[in-house]
Amino acid sequence: MKEKCSLCGQEIKLRYNPMEKWGIDGPLCGKCYSNKVNEHYPGDHIRVNKHLD
Repeated sequence: MKEKCSLCGQEIKLRYNPMEKWGIDGPLCGKCYSNKVNEHYPGDHIRVNKHLD
């Protein structure tokens, strides 16, 4: 059985762990993780795991 996101309940394709100060218990999907990053750290963010073609 696949893991579900702790916030939205969708199936997780790539698992992200929330930061402790966010107060979230359990894994996050990429969309919810990105939303939380933008919420807590406003500004532009560059993903370091993005594949360049």
